Amino acid sequence: MERVRILVFNAALSALDYRVPPGMTVVPGSVVLAPLGPRQIVGIVWDEGRLAAGDVPEAKLRPLIEVLPVPPLRPALRRLIEWTADYYCASLASVARMALSSSAALKGGGTMTEYRLTGAEPARLTPQRAAAMDALAGEQATIRELAEIAGVSDGVLRGMVGAGLLEPVTVDIDRPYPRARPDFSTPDLNEGQRAAADAFVAATRSGGFAPFLLDGVTGSGKTECYFEAMAAAITAGQQVLVLLPEIALTENFLRRFEHRFGVPPVLWHSSLKSTERRRAWRAIASGQAQVIVGARSALFLPYLNLGLIVVDEAHETSFKQDEGVRYNARDVAVIRARFEKIPVILASATPALESMHLADTGVYRRIALPDRFGGAQLPEISILDLREEAPERGRWLAPRLVAEMRERLARGEQSLLFLNRRGYAPLTLCRHCGYRFQCPNCTAWLVEHRLSRRLACHHCGHEAPVPDACPECGTGDCLVACGPGVERIADEVAELLPGARVAVVTSDTLNSPEKVAEFVAAAEEKLIDVIVGTQLVTKGYHFPELTLVGVVDADLGLEGGDLRAAERTYQQVAQVAGRAGRGEKPGEVLIQTRHPEAAVIAALASGNRDAFYAAETEGRRDAGAPPFGRWAAIIVSSEDETEARDCARAIGGSRPDHPDVAILGPAPAPLSLLRGRYRYRLLINARRSAELQSIIREWLGRFTFPASLRVSVDIDPYSFV
Repeated sequence: MERVRILVFNAALSALDYRVPPGMTVVPGSVVLAPLGPRQIVGIVWDEGRLAAGDVPEAKLRPLIEVLPVPPLRPALRRLIEWTADYYCASLASVARMALSSSAALKGGGTMTEYRLTGAEPARLTPQRAAAMDALAGEQATIRELAEIAGVSDGVLRGMVGAGLLEPVTVDIDRPYPRARPDFSTPDLNEGQRAAADAFVAATRSGGFAPFLLDGVTGSGKTECYFEAMAAAITAGQQVLVLLPEIALTENFLRRFEHRFGVPPVLWHSSLKSTERRRAWRAIASGQAQVIVGARSALFLPYLNLGLIVVDEAHETSFKQDEGVRYNARDVAVIRARFEKIPVILASATPALESMHLADTGVYRRIALPDRFGGAQLPEISILDLREEAPERGRWLAPRLVAEMRERLARGEQSLLFLNRRGYAPLTLCRHCGYRFQCPNCTAWLVEHRLSRRLACHHCGHEAPVPDACPECGTGDCLVACGPGVERIADEVAELLPGARVAVVTSDTLNSPEKVAEFVAAAEEKLIDVIVGTQLVTKGYHFPELTLVGVVDADLGLEGGDLRAAERTYQQVAQVAGRAGRGEKPGEVLIQTRHPEAAVIAALASGNRDAFYAAETEGRRDAGAPPFGRWAAIIVSSEDETEARDCARAIGGSRPDHPDVAILGPAPAPLSLLRGRYRYRLLINARRSAELQSIIREWLGRFTFPASLRVSVDIDPYSFV
């Protein structure tokens, strides 16, 4: 009788032992179906000795039901799951669940029925059917997915099937993706690009762990360099993973990839339909998918033959997940490359300080591209001191910036205004009694969105219509919008430049790949004169006619005392500045600020990035902050404020006495109420010599927390709210 240990997706159960029935073959990594009480559960056969042993006698072990028809998880992926769980103080089950993130993919191959419009045009249509036909043009999916797209019930679509308006189509669930051609369109690289590409290709061909930091200015052609390494991996029959920080970046990347390799890559992100996720997962696990472009969750997929990992815009904070398993995909990508024994390329025009430090100490190999491709020049950057050049009363754009925009409009060139604040105004109040609109679920103001005519919380999603009168005092026509958001700036541009065609670019307006594609096409066809956007426009876009960038409030990101505030501000402003002058015409950047003496603003104006990074590095060293020390946070939350406070105090009262560890708090979190839960935080600062995770596990292991309480650990936190 063979006994195996199964990792099940229940953090409370950890691992369970089962018997392998005669005739069934299982190996470590096999995905199996097992009985648990009256239910059947999915689990992963884990390596012997790596999980805590059970104490059930062999005679009482229940037999496995079946081995599911998917390849076993490879040893490198199992080691990555263990490492991630250990480093980020998460349960093994919660990390392993990300590897099996499409339950439908575990059921094996076969066919399924999808539906599409027949093209028939009936004489009469109900309003619902008419709306569905407009929404479903070019779509093919299951009835349920089509219903979500069209915003109608399943019954409406089934009625359309009966009326001959929709027809069934039988599709192979595992139909292969088109093959990429490494030699489809080889680029003409300059000398610097060729040297970088040759280094990446050599590492890809020779194999072995090789971490690179591709440090190139905006417009230097970093993508074309790592495309050559991807071509080498494809030629060798290997898979390539490209991580992008935001779905909004995929459209531009897809176009460049298809131009280079002849076909689009395989996508993986949360907006995929379930059938698309199923097909992609099985193609990845079988090795048929060659190049996978995805968000951070793509990192844990079960690649059969991974040969290269690329992390584009590697400095982006959105690679850090702030809920569930709080991992940083940039760092875990390097660890996966180490376990897989393959190269990994971190590409950025403004690398994270931690990445620069690892390059300086020789852990990463730094490849620099200091010049723009094709002879394009970096834009000229000027500081606009709002204390001396104040905007007109009631406005937010300084006269000099408006004059430069007017000049660009007359020349047929494009301008971009950057303000990292969605909506129309961050605060709405009553001028009569002072009432402020606050989210009922969070300690945050409701943001006015005039495009949708709603007040919205950007933390929990709560929305409410804008009232006609103050809900506190009942006075009508008394509500005042305080401060600017991108919608307010767009309105100001429309007033000052009445003939300008203005586009607002935020996650509210570009919330799907299709809308991103529409925006890019409009900008490239010169149907937009002024782009007003948040950080969504700071990276990835190439508009040759965009010659002016205005940063509306460069000081905004410096507020709040965040450890990385100056670094983030530098990265955002440098990235958005890089959108200017990418074609033949020179670019100019105007940075509005009330603190021109701030180190980060001075560094941006002088273009002296190295001096800024050196000063930041010394400040971090003095504070014992990353990369020289370690930070961690313990967040306690409950719907009962007293319960959260008392638990946080109990944890703080039993804090370990360790010479290399300092513990601050507990204190209410800056967002002390979030999504209806009261939150308290403890912040831990440790020297690198301290075994931080072991200390935290032992510390919290003394407690048994009720189900109503959540206690989460955030290793290397990026958010301090």
